[in-house]
Amino acid sequence: MDLNAEVDHLLTASQAWIPMIMQYGSRVLLAIVTLSIGWWLINKVSANLRKLLALRHVDLALQGFISSIANIVLKILLAISVASMIGVETTSFVAAIGAASLAIGLALQGSLANFAGGVLILLFRPFRIGDWIEAQGVSGTVDAIQIFHTVLRTGDNRTVIIPNGNLSNGIITNTNRQPTRKIIYDIGVDYDADLQKALAILLDLANDPRVLKEPAPEAVVAALGENAITLSLRLWVNTSDFGGVTNMLNGAIRDRLRAEGIDIPFPQRVVRVVQEQAPAKA
Repeated sequence: MDLNAEVDHLLTASQAWIPMIMQYGSRVLLAIVTLSIGWWLINKVSANLRKLLALRHVDLALQGFISSIANIVLKILLAISVASMIGVETTSFVAAIGAASLAIGLALQGSLANFAGGVLILLFRPFRIGDWIEAQGVSGTVDAIQIFHTVLRTGDNRTVIIPNGNLSNGIITNTNRQPTRKIIYDIGVDYDADLQKALAILLDLANDPRVLKEPAPEAVVAALGENAITLSLRLWVNTSDFGGVTNMLNGAIRDRLRAEGIDIPFPQRVVRVVQEQAPAKA
């Protein structure tokens, strides 16, 4: 009799539990399927994103970082969606994540600015490793581009570390970006000098194998100054030859002009001395 009562009790309880199990069981099953498929899709998207970044020649470190961040964010969103499918209230979770993100953002404001600058530099590549750049009052060769800062090596072999936030928001002069550069070399000669002869000498100095034939070199009278006539030699060279050709001109122009009897006047300054008379005695 006790056994029959126990069976009746189980049957009665099952009539109440079976609909609930069916209802929540279907939700859990759907959530598990959604989680599995979503997890697989997110991994595929992350892998394809990394391949896309590689095709665009994005820095290797940035490829891994972006794909990892995308993977984590998408999986967090997937987990929240699956929890809501089961019936878990996700509003508090979303609010907690938002508050935590805000607190972290405020605490790391400077670092995040440098991080964003590093991402922009690695994506848009205003300069590359090995380029000579001028930025933030510093000139040097780019030794490394990292997420938070860029490392420069100056001409006298000093290492300068510049935060990427400042670098990405400032003016950058990249002297290696173009394959060729124009040299504009100005020099002053005396007013009594033979200008045509002086211009011919300048053009003859441009007859160097490192000087490009197109565009052709030209020598012109650039200005008539107070103490000298300014002549300008303008020529194009490959970027790698810019320094060498400039140094050659620095060493040769004065000697060639002097050898041909063309004077380069010294800088002059007129000083006027006014002598004040002593006041007459009473």
